[in-house]
Amino acid sequence: MILGVNVDHIATVRQARLGVEPDPVMAATLALLGGADGITVHLREDRRHIQDRDVRILREVVPCELNLEMAATEEMVRIALEIRPDLVTLVPEKRIELTTEGGLDVMGQKEHLKETVKKISGAGIPVSLFINPSIADIDISKEIGADMVEIHTGLYANASGGGVKDELQRVTEVAKMAGNLGLSINAGHGLNYLNVRGITSIAGIRGLYIGHSIISRAVLVGMERAVKEMKETIGRF
Repeated sequence: MILGVNVDHIATVRQARLGVEPDPVMAATLALLGGADGITVHLREDRRHIQDRDVRILREVVPCELNLEMAATEEMVRIALEIRPDLVTLVPEKRIELTTEGGLDVMGQKEHLKETVKKISGAGIPVSLFINPSIADIDISKEIGADMVEIHTGLYANASGGGVKDELQRVTEVAKMAGNLGLSINAGHGLNYLNVRGITSIAGIRGLYIGHSIISRAVLVGMERAVKEMKETIGRF
C-alpha cells in the first residue's frame, strides 16, 4: 500500500505571508526521505496555496509518483498536458470551501468528465476520480473511462460511535465493487494516525493520500519523522 503525501498546507503557510518559505518543494524532498511513495499537490483555480511554479519544479525533482489534483477545467487540462504528472486526480472545487468537501458529482457531470478523462488519458497520463463511497459512482467512473478512483473517506473520518463501523463498511463495499470492475482503488481525506487503521484493513486498496494530518505533526516533529511515523502506522496493520 503506497503513501502519497500531500504538501498543499506547506504552501498554505507560505502564502499567508506571500513569501518564499516554507517551500513545498523542500517539504516534498523531506517527505521522500521519510519514506513517502509519492507527492500530491492540488493546483486550485484560485491558487490559494500551491502555485504553478511549485508543480513545475516538483515535476523536475520528484523521482516517484507525482499526483496532480485538479478541477476538470480547460486551464487545468492544459497545465496537466504540459507538465505531465504521473497521475491526475480530478476533484470537485469550490472557491468558498476550506478544503474539498466531498466527491465529484459524477452523475451530473458525466459527459464533461468523460471528455476530460479522454483528453488526459489520450496523452498517456492515468486518471483517477475523487468520488464519494457510492456504488453508483463506481459504475459511472468505469463508464467515464477512469483508470482508478480515490474514495472520499471524510464521512468515515468524521464519524463517531456506531457510525464509524457503518462508514467503514460503505468504503469496503465500494472498494470491492471497484476492484471487481478492474479499477485501481485509492483512499483519502481526513485520515490520520489514529483512524487510518480501518482503511488499511480493506483489501485491494492501492494507496492512501494523506496531507493535513502529516503536515500538522510535521510542525511539531519535522517532516521526515512525521512521514516515517505514518508509514510505520500503515505498515503495522
